Amino acid sequence: MSQQATDVTHRLVSSPAGRTHLVEQGTGPLVLLVHGFPESWYSWRHQLPVLAAAGYRAVAIDVRGYGRSSKPGDPEAYRMLELVEDNAAVVHALGEQSAVVVGHDWGSAIAANSALVRPDLFRAVGMLSVPYAPRGGPRPSTVFAQLGGDEEFYVSYFQEPGRAEAEIEPDVRGWLAGFYAALSADTMPAPDAPGPHFVGRGARLRDRFPTGRLPVWLGEDDLDVYAGEFERTGMSGALNRYRNMDRDWEDLADFDGAPLTQPSLFVGGGLDASTTWMADAIRAYPTTLPGLLSSQILDGCGHWIQQERPAEINRLLTDWLASLPA
Repeated sequence: MSQQATDVTHRLVSSPAGRTHLVEQGTGPLVLLVHGFPESWYSWRHQLPVLAAAGYRAVAIDVRGYGRSSKPGDPEAYRMLELVEDNAAVVHALGEQSAVVVGHDWGSAIAANSALVRPDLFRAVGMLSVPYAPRGGPRPSTVFAQLGGDEEFYVSYFQEPGRAEAEIEPDVRGWLAGFYAALSADTMPAPDAPGPHFVGRGARLRDRFPTGRLPVWLGEDDLDVYAGEFERTGMSGALNRYRNMDRDWEDLADFDGAPLTQPSLFVGGGLDASTTWMADAIRAYPTTLPGLLSSQILDGCGHWIQQERPAEINRLLTDWLASLPA
């Protein structure tokens, strides 16, 4: 295991999911770190010691369905409002009255909605890789079905229960290695190659993944950590997040178009499809993120931003945290 992740405390706390596993380091104001797909608390291994040294209580969770957190059997248990309440329960279980919440990938959306739905608890929000976009527009499944022409968008591919599991679970380690490489700056396919976010007819998502080498940020031991967790838990808990996007759209109807008013931060990768596809959302930040204090795009960076560029992310996070009202 990476040296950065050794001096931490593991805990299980009660939450609506059943139990939430968290890893913490440091004392001071609470900073809650929320990972994305297909990751775990371990994705924040480079941030935990730096935030602790800067005077914060840094806490990285396993989102429900991942790692050592509870894994409800009902796919509907993974809707966004349930994940928001898990985050709220963690804050209370730690004896805190408020927290700054920071998320990456799906964790960015979970962090944003935590701040939106529970402004009483989450006083500031940081989002990595996936920009904030208020709820609105057509039903998500309708939008995704229209993407890709004759090919299928990966989100639609993930939404059918059991389908992606059948591809991934026979070779979890190999699939994860390819998925991480496909979205990393130093190993992603060339711009003119078939896109790894789409599935051809009768094909698998992994058919377009790079093979042969790992991204520079991902050591064999790091891959062992991720693969070991998913080999133990299976993939359904993680994939069920994608299977609730229409339910989220219904559940969050009262927040249609709502801005996030707390102090906020966004950092994206210049080579990340999430940043380019959602460029309109970033341009809308003066309206949708009126409390935005810092928005940065890291040139030459892919999707796994806090692992690809840990020193830069650590600097941006600590500078932003230091600028927040006490």
